[in-house]
Amino acid sequence: MTVRVIVLNGGSSSGKSGIVRCLQDVLPGPWLAFGVDSFVDGLPARLRGSDGGITFAADGGVRVGAEFRALDAAWTEGIAAMARAGAGIIVDDVFLGGPASRQRWEKALSGLAVLWVGVRCDSDVAAAREIARGDRVRGMAASQARIVHEGLRYDVEVDTTHTESLDCARAIATHLTRSPSPGGEPGG
Repeated sequence: MTVRVIVLNGGSSSGKSGIVRCLQDVLPGPWLAFGVDSFVDGLPARLRGSDGGITFAADGGVRVGAEFRALDAAWTEGIAAMARAGAGIIVDDVFLGGPASRQRWEKALSGLAVLWVGVRCDSDVAAAREIARGDRVRGMAASQARIVHEGLRYDVEVDTTHTESLDCARAIATHLTRSPSPGGEPGG
């Protein structure tokens, strides 16, 4: 079964977006990219900072409510529909719910070959990137660096602490045709 979806999970400022851009360059054929940041940016303004939507705490913590979850479920199903229609898809997400976050994707992507990728980065390095970016709540990168990986297994892991995005993308690309994934399907 050919991999149709690559899901990258990593904390804020871990380097996922750079890897996604590089994957689009090194993978054969066109691959569409969708990130959780774009999803959040697409939310109605009234859902940002509301109990039903998404709130960012001063310490970098993130809380989501029922309206956010409903829209997130629709977004996830829409991405799965594009993959089922034949598009190659790369997803950039932050599994704040750990295994429950992955299970949400596994349910939506059922029947599709998926390559699960863990993107790690030392919390101090991610925090420095967060400050340099200037578009994140300080503390988010450090608080997410480890927690988003707890209880999860991946087909491949990369660490952007000292490795460039292009090298990480090449490492991921080599795994598209490798052995069965933790989910049990060849190539993902």
